[in-house]
Amino acid sequence: MILIIDDDIAVRTSLGLLLKQAGYPTKSVATPEDALRIVQETPPRLLLMDMNYSLDTSGQDGLRLLGQVKQMAPQVPVILITGWGSITLAVEGMKAGAAEFVTKPWNNDALLQTVRTILSLQEPEPEAEAGTLTRRQLDKQYNFQGIVGQDARLLHVLRNVGQVAATDASVLIEGESGTGKELIAEAVHQNSHRRRQPFVKVNLGGVSTSLFESEMFGHRRGSFTDAKTDRVGRFELANGGTIFLDEIGELDLGSQVKLLRVLQDRTYEVLGDSKPRRLDIRVICATNRNLAEMVQQGRFREDLFYRINLITVRLPALRERPQDIPLLVQHFVDGLRTTYNRPALKVGTRAQHWLQEQLLPGNIRELKNLVERAVLVSGKDELGPEDFQAQSQRLPPRPAETGELPEPGTMTLDELEAQMIRRTLEHYNGNISRVAKALGLSRGALYRRLEKYAIPFDAE
Repeated sequence: MILIIDDDIAVRTSLGLLLKQAGYPTKSVATPEDALRIVQETPPRLLLMDMNYSLDTSGQDGLRLLGQVKQMAPQVPVILITGWGSITLAVEGMKAGAAEFVTKPWNNDALLQTVRTILSLQEPEPEAEAGTLTRRQLDKQYNFQGIVGQDARLLHVLRNVGQVAATDASVLIEGESGTGKELIAEAVHQNSHRRRQPFVKVNLGGVSTSLFESEMFGHRRGSFTDAKTDRVGRFELANGGTIFLDEIGELDLGSQVKLLRVLQDRTYEVLGDSKPRRLDIRVICATNRNLAEMVQQGRFREDLFYRINLITVRLPALRERPQDIPLLVQHFVDGLRTTYNRPALKVGTRAQHWLQEQLLPGNIRELKNLVERAVLVSGKDELGPEDFQAQSQRLPPRPAETGELPEPGTMTLDELEAQMIRRTLEHYNGNISRVAKALGLSRGALYRRLEKYAIPFDAE
């Protein structure tokens, strides 16, 4: 049974009919007192509750009720119903234990999808004993093609991915660069009911502020100076499927507001066309940053943070699962045998042990590059530790002192130029005029380089 709590009879009736047509039994009450009585007597599967029940519209009575419900029946999920202007209040509710929030006026399809997702996440996991879980068992239940490893931390992640994939829950994937966040996002999609629909990847770190709306939502011909043809946005391309927003921590605050609107209402407008369009989409985000810390610093919106992380998946760094390194090396070598027509190629045991002892700050991506370089440079069929040591010494060194130039041969001029532009942008807080002057460039030349290196900036 789903319990609806709202002092407006029209809201109670509307929600009751919507949920009944979707096959959910419901009960409706108008006051917090009645709600608490039902929760105590017969705990419902889910609560849909308003935030205001008196002339005082501060929402404090709703937060009080939420706290009482969570104390009485902590296992019961709660979805808050609030106006768009009360998003801050909804965020307070999320901190207090609410599972999700929807805004008035709600979209029926989006609300039903949220209800289905929350209820699915409440269902018990198929595996009774987490300790008995093996990679073979996981592969029988789910499609994790391309993900290599048997470490307990990775298996825990894959188990969560398999469970969450069947829902439409928003997923936030956290982890260092090179840990395989994109592969996990693809696994969520491939194991969902949307697997036959589009999977669209967007690297938000490469989308400039000035082009954000055009890139994400599309534009009509003539909507701005350079709009010579119509453009289909990434959200429209992903409609019906999954959109993967990588590097979401790089998004500026202005673009975060626009993204929040889309994720909240599941509607968007194409530039140059004022007709709202509806979306049926699943959102997966990834970052190598600490978003919770960025929220505290005011660099990431708290409401967006809670909107994208209904489920959080943290990928372990490669140094946290060193026993998977030989499996990954073997996987890379298997592919390289075919690619370079070297059927006898293999990596010796001593080399495997040496690789397991390395920190590999670039994680799986760094390991893959190291193996391929060693294969290309070495003429031997069996690679030893010395072959990898020679190549690891050629990796760009970690900066030891501020202002120190990299060693010759470790960085291209383009990489050095891009690094200097990023550092100067940060130093001058994104002020394009001052950055251009400091670098000895015209504004036009700087803009061309920003676009060339896909460096995000605020248009002045």
